[in-house]
Amino acid sequence: MFGSDFSMPSHWQPSSKAPNGLDVVVVDIDGVLADASKRQHYLENRPKDWQLFFAASAEDEVIEEVKRLLELLNESVTVVLLTGRPTSIADLTIEWLNRNAIRWNLLISRPTGDYTLATKFKEYETSRLLELGARIHLCIDDDPNNIEMYRKLGLPSLYVHSGYY
Repeated sequence: MFGSDFSMPSHWQPSSKAPNGLDVVVVDIDGVLADASKRQHYLENRPKDWQLFFAASAEDEVIEEVKRLLELLNESVTVVLLTGRPTSIADLTIEWLNRNAIRWNLLISRPTGDYTLATKFKEYETSRLLELGARIHLCIDDDPNNIEMYRKLGLPSLYVHSGYY
């Protein structure tokens, strides 16, 4: 997918089925592929307990409809998981993805120390993909702000209602 002179950032992690083409679908994880409803209580109080929220993600149930949608995509389509999860739990996330047999080619998570709004983070990373030549055919997210951002970038977007927003 990327040229030979491209050095993949440390917060971008390819699967064993590395990105294989310029045709891309961008998919969020929490609320889209993973049902995070059982850990929302960590975010109800101030300050929000993001550490426990993310640590509990290993026990999430899969949202089967989105998993199945990814399975239906042509093998030439690169599935990019773009998540607000921090890179510190990338191994836990990859373990969850593999344990649940979820199709993915590239995981992009937040770099260590990045506390920007999720929408700004995702806009930056999506723009980076576009600059690298990705043809993004669809973005799937549960945050209406992210859906609005994708649409402003001219990208077709599918809203999944998680109930978190």
